[in-house]
Amino acid sequence: MLIIDTRESDSLDKALKKYKKKYEKAGILRELRSRQTFTKKSVVRRNTVLKAAFIEGLRREAEG
Repeated sequence: MLIIDTRESDSLDKALKKYKKKYEKAGILRELRSRQTFTKKSVVRRNTVLKAAFIEGLRREAEG
């Protein structure tokens, strides 16, 4: 559960902005979406390897 400390001087918009930032940082939505369907461990591992290879390629391209 996310708790936002608000002061009387804070507006509702600022409180909502803080809540959205905490919500995104906590990764609640990302976790919810990942739990909707089951993915095998091998598929998760393959995706992480492919993602790492892609990022490494971007880094190499940026360097040279």
